[in-house]
Amino acid sequence: MDKINLVKNTIDNKDIDRLIEWLKGYPKLTKGELNLKFEQKFADWMDRKYAVFCNSGSSANLLMLSALNQKLDFNLKSVVVPSVAWATDLAPVMELGFKPILCDSNKIDLSVDLEHLERIFIEKKPSALLLVSVLGFCPNMKKITELCDEHGVILLEDTCESLGSELKGKKLGTFGAMSSFSTYFGHHISTIEGGVVTTDDKDLYDILVSIRSHGWGRDWDTQKQIDYQQDWDVSDFDSLYTFYYSGYNLRSTEIQAFLGINQIDKLDDWGKKREENLFKYQELIKNDYWKVTFDKDDFNSNFAYPIIHPNRENIVKALIDGGVEARPMICGSMGTQPFYIKRYGRLELPNVTEIDKYGFYVPNHPKLTKEEINYICNIINEGING
Repeated sequence: MDKINLVKNTIDNKDIDRLIEWLKGYPKLTKGELNLKFEQKFADWMDRKYAVFCNSGSSANLLMLSALNQKLDFNLKSVVVPSVAWATDLAPVMELGFKPILCDSNKIDLSVDLEHLERIFIEKKPSALLLVSVLGFCPNMKKITELCDEHGVILLEDTCESLGSELKGKKLGTFGAMSSFSTYFGHHISTIEGGVVTTDDKDLYDILVSIRSHGWGRDWDTQKQIDYQQDWDVSDFDSLYTFYYSGYNLRSTEIQAFLGINQIDKLDDWGKKREENLFKYQELIKNDYWKVTFDKDDFNSNFAYPIIHPNRENIVKALIDGGVEARPMICGSMGTQPFYIKRYGRLELPNVTEIDKYGFYVPNHPKLTKEEINYICNIINEGING
């Protein structure tokens, strides 16, 4: 059997052929009308009012946090980040000068531990929660949103691994003030590199598009540009080079948008295939130590299948020897990563310590076959019983 990789490219030969034909027309390649078309199509698919396309999912997190802080007049003080997360969930919190508060994970869906989260809200009084829905599984959004409302905590969602997942018919990424997505190779859709922020808040949207392009107001509607020119006494001559927000250059290109527009049309079918694969894994894996828990009545656009078992080392070795790619559970525990330790010291929390030590995940993508899943599960089950 050929090597079974964690991910497969979602950009196929037809996508490349269409891209080549489009390029032959010598179109504009820097951010333009296709970006707007992709953003509108993505927002519509997500049932959101606005989408902002940027150059990576990591940049999407940076945009969200920076936009929220500037909307709050730089009064964002502390942000809760799950211990099972990605490095660039935590890094922008640190680099923007907020206090990061790591929350333990639960061993049901790998999202935040609700008891620890409530304790943090009561004792630490954070400004915001950057919630990660891990590997496409739906967190307990009812309880999480109730806690956020009760304690005045602003909810942001990192939905980079969960594009399309739905809880009671409502898509993940529509619960928070803003949500981030990745369109990097191997994610639910690919624009080569890319990320998206969605929101229903017009003020946040305007700040996001400004921050994405240095901090200027060129992407605003005409009336808003006029209003800001008048408020700040800016001449027409100077207006294109006036910066109203502290920004970056996080723009994407027309090439990326061209690819993304075509990818969105495939999302529904790809999500269904991911969930079918998840159900097959759940049926075949015989792991009495731990199995992920999810509601089959929800829609689980699963990113990869997680395993937690004390025999991880031997199981992973058998998988790799058998040509199956596997990796740690995202990147283990944020509290034991060197960049966190250097600033704040080592932090070990009970659940994430076990997940970090014993956890890993195996492939799930739309091109994965039933035969490949059977093969992977046989190796894992032998390792569990060995």
